[in-house]
Amino acid sequence: MERLEQLIEEARAAFAAVDQPAALENEKARFLGKSGSITGLLKGLGKLAPQEKRVQGARINAAKEAIERLLAERRAQIAEAELNARLAQESIDVTLPGRKRGAGGIHPVIRTWMRVEKIFGSIGFDVADGPEIETDWFNFTALNNPPNHPARSMQDTFYVDINGTDGLPLNLRTHTSPMQVRYARVHRPPIKVIAPGRTYRVDSDATHSPMFHQVEGLWIDEDVSFADLKGVYTDFLRRFFESDDLQVRFRPSFFPFTEPSAEIDMMFTSGPNKGKWLEISGAGQVHPTVVRNFGLDPEQYIGFAFGSGLERLTMLRYGVDDLRLFFEGDLRFLSQFN
Repeated sequence: MERLEQLIEEARAAFAAVDQPAALENEKARFLGKSGSITGLLKGLGKLAPQEKRVQGARINAAKEAIERLLAERRAQIAEAELNARLAQESIDVTLPGRKRGAGGIHPVIRTWMRVEKIFGSIGFDVADGPEIETDWFNFTALNNPPNHPARSMQDTFYVDINGTDGLPLNLRTHTSPMQVRYARVHRPPIKVIAPGRTYRVDSDATHSPMFHQVEGLWIDEDVSFADLKGVYTDFLRRFFESDDLQVRFRPSFFPFTEPSAEIDMMFTSGPNKGKWLEISGAGQVHPTVVRNFGLDPEQYIGFAFGSGLERLTMLRYGVDDLRLFFEGDLRFLSQFN
């Protein structure tokens, strides 16, 4: 009995002397392990008489339970000490302002998209939306850009390994002009529509991206002239930039889907870009072949079309000189617009 009391006190002292979980488990093995003191006493019971075995066995088990309680208490003490130490290191300054979910904002390019829709909507233009994966016919052929036409070389880029209804592979649309065809084939003149959306070409530098946004415009009726194009687009630019201090010029160019065709340039007469002509859009009178592909008689109907890059408009409006900033997801840049 005296030996058992001594073992309990030894265990108490041994457990109290360590402050690491691993060291505590080593001390446990001295008393309760396979070769431990208590285990050795239990093994010796086999040499005793039955009556004495019961008495000594009860005493040894009581001592074992006492040592196990001491072990559990020390484990709890060590765990609590570790937790307190960690809490002290990771303490929170409750005087700091709380962290909360920031309010979202509208991307600058989408702001431009919405602004363009609002301006053209105010003069009676509908907004059309359609597939970003197009057939060759809608994306090229219907726009007077047949297979092997050299004008395709700058746009003949991303294809999907599935054939469309025309038997040719589907492609990611290179402009939103296919929506002009789709819209015109299900609406009767007068047709006034813009088609904003995402487009895809193999380009990547400070002013080009493989994915970009474009807005196409179309006005078809019996007496829509090139003069209407100049009036509508010049008014759009002045309203978009909220300034009458700009000049607009139409420079002869070539596009397969318009004839005559023009590049539209603008120049600010004040501000940091004062005096520099900036290319802003391609436009022209809709080619008779395209009018025919609309399902209309080019002898009766005439009109104009234009295409503008939304990123280009956004860069000029906000003074951004690298288009790639719009797509890098840097909140330091994007938060400036909200």
